[in-house]
Amino acid sequence: MSDSNLPEPRPSERVGALPRAEAKGTEPDFATLLVSWLDSHRGSLVDGLRRLGRQPLGSFLTCLAMAVALSLPMGLSLLLDDIARLGGSWQRAAQISLFITLDVDDAAGERLRARIAALPEVAEAEWIGRERGLEEFQRQSGLGEALRGLPENPLPGVILVTPRAIDKAGLEALRLQLEDFSGVQLAQLDLLWVERLGAILALGERFVFGLSVLLVLALLLVIGNTIRLHIENRRSEIEVIKLVGGTDGYVRRPFLYMGTLYGCGAGLLAWLVLVYGIDWLNAAVVRLAGLYGSDFALAGIPLEDGLSLLLGAILLGYVGAWLAVARHLSELAPR
Repeated sequence: MSDSNLPEPRPSERVGALPRAEAKGTEPDFATLLVSWLDSHRGSLVDGLRRLGRQPLGSFLTCLAMAVALSLPMGLSLLLDDIARLGGSWQRAAQISLFITLDVDDAAGERLRARIAALPEVAEAEWIGRERGLEEFQRQSGLGEALRGLPENPLPGVILVTPRAIDKAGLEALRLQLEDFSGVQLAQLDLLWVERLGAILALGERFVFGLSVLLVLALLLVIGNTIRLHIENRRSEIEVIKLVGGTDGYVRRPFLYMGTLYGCGAGLLAWLVLVYGIDWLNAAVVRLAGLYGSDFALAGIPLEDGLSLLLGAILLGYVGAWLAVARHLSELAPR
């Protein structure tokens, strides 16, 4: 939008207002209003693209700065999700050990294991008979010779129960439920592991939330300052538009499109940064997991998360531009 492109205002018609009917007493039809509205928005969009294209390096650096701020909380959130996928090992740490009475043989123990495995709260249940338990204890303790001298096997059968969800209250309720099963002498749960895991995840989520709030505020300041500079560069043009009766919406619209374009560019760049950053980090993660005999790998960015990032960036650009224009619009009234 420039001075040479300004439309000639008709008498008693404000710039940016909807077209009035030529004949007195008639109203413009919907098609006329729609065409006028689309032409106005298309002109504002083309003008915003043209002005950003005149400063490609500055526009790119602004989008890149916004992209870095956007990618940090999203990347940390994705890493937390990947850490949560390691729940298999954490579930092992949160296993409930059921010590079975000595009079339960292997067949009865297997039937009890099947009943427990059928519970909706249980992901897996493993039966360890008395003989197997003794063999493992001899191998791990180094007391094999001493234990062979015992007249009978003193170890009970054990059922290792892996829960589906890692929740302290839910695990305690499941432990009490399993302890009531016939043949179960003791149900033992190490809640310290569960508390540590919950604390780590809660700390990570709180950190990501706080960082997201701070970076959103920083992004609003960045886009607001950028739009303010564009407003200052076009102050004379805007004052002329308002002098001939230009509406606030007509003046505001190009800057809103510029903020939206900045947000769109930043969202796309942030998406690319996350894709290549996670791929670069994944090589080291796979190598480290392989040393522990695991096939764990980072999951990458789901499509819905990428689209949410893009839409969020566009919304931030729009809101930042609107706030900047609303703040300075009253200062641009002709005197």
